[in-house]
Amino acid sequence: MHGVTITELIEKWNLKNTTPEIDTEKIVLTHPEVNRPALQLTGFFDHFDNERIQIIGYVEQAYISTMEQTIKVKRYEQLVSSKIPCLVFSRGQMPDEDLITVCNYYGVPCLVSEKATSDLMAEVIRWLKVKLAPCISIHGVLVDVFGEGVLIMGESGIGKSEAALELIKRGHRLVTDDVVEIRKVSDDTLIGNAPDITKHFIELRGIGIIDVKALFGVESVKDTQQIDMVIKLEDWDKDKEYDRLGLEDQYTEFLGNKVVCHSIPIRPGRNLAIIVESASVNYRQKKMGYNAAQELYRRVQANFARKD
Repeated sequence: MHGVTITELIEKWNLKNTTPEIDTEKIVLTHPEVNRPALQLTGFFDHFDNERIQIIGYVEQAYISTMEQTIKVKRYEQLVSSKIPCLVFSRGQMPDEDLITVCNYYGVPCLVSEKATSDLMAEVIRWLKVKLAPCISIHGVLVDVFGEGVLIMGESGIGKSEAALELIKRGHRLVTDDVVEIRKVSDDTLIGNAPDITKHFIELRGIGIIDVKALFGVESVKDTQQIDMVIKLEDWDKDKEYDRLGLEDQYTEFLGNKVVCHSIPIRPGRNLAIIVESASVNYRQKKMGYNAAQELYRRVQANFARKD
């Protein structure tokens, strides 16, 4: 499983390291949750999840200040020796010398944040959930169209990159071309981004590599985007039945999450960019409670009722 090093944590949240002798690059976080070890400071270690970041807030520090020296050192030993990844003090509180000594002995970084405890916990959890989310790479193009994340898929050479370029010229934003890294950050949310090596580049057959950011400006690109809809481009098959009403949504699945999916047949003369824009606006309308297909169905039913 991929992980996040303590060095990345320190740099992201501007944490002060009170144990600089410890190599934080070798300690890896694999769990996106955090823990406030209040019960552990009382000596209760049943069901203790030692893989989590341990955050010492104002309440825990206040309790520590009431403990006798020998008991305090004993609790420090129990907590730190359980192979926790690190300790983080919130609100700018500083650990005492006893704790720093124990942390150095067991190789556990002891860090300090100026943030309030609740804010620190919420932001670290959100960040870690994205960084540690299950991830897959797929072949496709991801664009932000009217604020909706549209993943364009299809066989190689069918016109995905050309459609993306036309969308960019129409004011929309490119997230990634060719390879899309998809992360499942919750049961409802998939986030897509580009591998660092291909970020902001588009490959056009016959022309080569285009740097979208350099050609069209920073407003034409975006680093990450939630995936709201999938458009699958396919060669026109005259024997295949295509959905012409859209009364029922079709779905595809990534990492166990369902995403609305439209299959678009390709023929010469079809403007893919306008089709993608229309699909995005229609999707937004549906989210806001209006479904054009259902409205047409309602009118037809009302027309039949009047004739009867």
